[in-house]
Amino acid sequence: MINFEYQNIKRFLPNIIPAGIVLVFLGGFTAYGFVRISSLNKNIGLLQTELASTTALLSQNTTLLAQSITDLRSQTVGLSNTLTSAQQNIDAVKTQVGGVEQTVGTISGTVGNLQKLSMTDPELLKKYSKVFFLNENYVPAHLFNIPEDYLYSSLRSEQFLAEAWPFLKNLFDTAKANGVTIYVKSAYRSFAEQQSLKSMYSVVYGAGTANSFSADQGYSEHQLGTALDVIVPGIGGQLEESFDKTAGFQWLVNNAYRFGFELSYPKGNNYYVYEPWHWRFVGVKLATYLHNNKLNFYDMDQRDIDTYLANVFD
Repeated sequence: MINFEYQNIKRFLPNIIPAGIVLVFLGGFTAYGFVRISSLNKNIGLLQTELASTTALLSQNTTLLAQSITDLRSQTVGLSNTLTSAQQNIDAVKTQVGGVEQTVGTISGTVGNLQKLSMTDPELLKKYSKVFFLNENYVPAHLFNIPEDYLYSSLRSEQFLAEAWPFLKNLFDTAKANGVTIYVKSAYRSFAEQQSLKSMYSVVYGAGTANSFSADQGYSEHQLGTALDVIVPGIGGQLEESFDKTAGFQWLVNNAYRFGFELSYPKGNNYYVYEPWHWRFVGVKLATYLHNNKLNFYDMDQRDIDTYLANVFD
């Protein structure tokens, strides 16, 4: 009986042992799984706690950041207002300074003009042809001997006001550069010289005729030293009306004002016969004004002419 049971156990033992091992392994794995799951759950819980804490901190930081941004915006608006106010103050100061500068500039300009006027001959822009009178004692303060290269004849020396000579020289030099040659025929004349010349004309042509083209002594622009008679080669050395047919005259009509010269006695003037050869220095500003407005020097009021005196040599 006992032997029979032993034999049965022996027969089933090989199947029982592997099954036991499997059960033991499964049991161990299951236990390990439970432990592992428990550990994972614990870690998940810790992560959830940390996440909640981090989320809360992030929310708090976001709130603080939003408040900081709001404060910064408020400060920026305040700074902008301050800058605007400061700029307005700067603009106001600039306006005041500009006004002061303008006032100082006006005063400085006035003083400058007064200084110029104090050093400028007040007779230079007077209307002398039968209007103003220069006595026998008047002589320009500074007379310059015109170089022979600019004279029509070397047999007679000619003088011109020294301060105005650079303008005349520039006129002649520019004309020559443009292919036009112009010479001085006659420039400064003293009171006595004009008297002698007028007497000669009166004898030759008669007093009435002489008065139509020659000024009495004291009434001639030549006595100022700023008027001259010009001529060009090839017309026989005579001052005649035909001078207005020359290239020299046309060049003067178009350009003389740029150097401060004007034609004193154009056609239709009320003083003397038409003299296309007679030009007078009156300064660039006045000559330009006359040219641009198609005016004659003697058509202007003397008070208006006098406003150009301070700038006659500018």
